[in-house]
Amino acid sequence: MSEHKSLIVVEKKPQLPMVVEENSVYAYLEQIKRFPILSEEEEKHLINEFQQKGDLLSAQKLITSHLRLAAKIALTYRRYGLPMADVISEANLGLMQAVKKFDMNKKVRLATYAIWWIKAAVNDYILRSWSLVKIGTVAAQKKLFYNLNRIKARLGIYENKELEPKVVKQIAGELMVEEKEVTEMNRRIGGDSSLNVSVSDDEDGREKLEMIADSRENIEQKIAGREESRYKAKILNDCLQKLDSRERYIIKNRMLTEAPETLDDIGTRFNISRERVRQIEKKAFEKLSEEVKKSMAA
Repeated sequence: MSEHKSLIVVEKKPQLPMVVEENSVYAYLEQIKRFPILSEEEEKHLINEFQQKGDLLSAQKLITSHLRLAAKIALTYRRYGLPMADVISEANLGLMQAVKKFDMNKKVRLATYAIWWIKAAVNDYILRSWSLVKIGTVAAQKKLFYNLNRIKARLGIYENKELEPKVVKQIAGELMVEEKEVTEMNRRIGGDSSLNVSVSDDEDGREKLEMIADSRENIEQKIAGREESRYKAKILNDCLQKLDSRERYIIKNRMLTEAPETLDDIGTRFNISRERVRQIEKKAFEKLSEEVKKSMAA
């Protein structure tokens, strides 16, 4: 990965702190402690100044007062093995977007709103950077990506090795994905291997790179792919309508969104336990899968 140098800026204001290299992260964390935490009234005033008058100094103060929040969230992603300087910089970019898009009508503090933007920015960075092979684009794959290591740790599995079939089955059941997806994701998370290694021990053995077929699509394939995506999206939407309102809400906000709600949050919304939410989610997913299969076969 190329060296990442990111100024935390709004219109290149020079007095804002900078994360340059990995060994400067500690100094950066110490430096951002000097920025004061804003009161609710101060925050509202600065937001009004920025949004109504375009005052960039107010935007800068809003950002600097929340740098500790961005750094705290970024540090929770240490286990992914990416340079923390890069992760913090991405978190700060998410914070800037939150300041830019914040709507005071939401009746929440900026910090509450910014958490989602910060996590989204870091999550997107991790998915872009983790592997040369694109790891996950749909909600179910992202859910698997972010939870696989956690579940492995809970099961006492810390080495990057092939998972036993019974473990694969357990994880697939818990995350409601196919077993082959668990196996494939585990291999990818284990790290990328060079494409220039030989596939045999012979001196004239071909390299892996020579064995990979050109998978680029022609224009006809791209158009056909778009049409297929639209068709599948229509089927999914039609099948979702066959679920009751509570099942539909849980599926949409747990599996079909970039920022899934927690079991606890949904449980509070419907006044049920988190375990009951999990049961409904599993049953609704099975029902939805059957409806999709029927529609695809028709």
